[in-house]
Amino acid sequence: MQPAPASSVRVNQLLMSWSQGDKNALNDLVPLLYEPLRKIAHRHLKRERRDHTLQSAALVNEAYLRLLGDSGIRVTDKSHFIAVAAQVMRHILVEHARHHHAAKRGGGGLKLGLEDVEEVGGSKPLDLVTLDDALQELSKFDPQQARIVEMRFFGGLSIEETATILDISPATVKRDWATARVWLYREISRS
Repeated sequence: MQPAPASSVRVNQLLMSWSQGDKNALNDLVPLLYEPLRKIAHRHLKRERRDHTLQSAALVNEAYLRLLGDSGIRVTDKSHFIAVAAQVMRHILVEHARHHHAAKRGGGGLKLGLEDVEEVGGSKPLDLVTLDDALQELSKFDPQQARIVEMRFFGGLSIEETATILDISPATVKRDWATARVWLYREISRS
């Protein structure tokens, strides 16, 4: 077995320190994980309307500020941190979309296609607010499926990474992921 690269060891040390309440560890951690966070932000924003005011760097920075202000977050590893950061970015984008919808009385929100992750059964674009509402509904009766959607769709995590974070088998993640996608597609199609 090969030893972990020095950067991986450093990331794990910083994650442990941050999870134990050391806010300065987050300052050192974000530059080490900036590129994967920026890619997640970019993936979200490329589906955004053309006149959107947020840029990838701004979304990462806003997520950083929110993570810095939340002392209750406990992460186990890099994948878990990225999943948490992706969830924070999702919340930022949903808030932004809800604000934009309110300002325009329902027009021009973030358009997403669930087929961007894996085939869901349709190519109809949907807005982030509709997806968020459906995810909240899903989490009421199956929180695990909702978390899987967040990690896979918003965090870009693999089946294996998601299974590790949730401490379930990859087969369970695959089954719940497929079920959740079908359920979300049905719910969103009704909207």
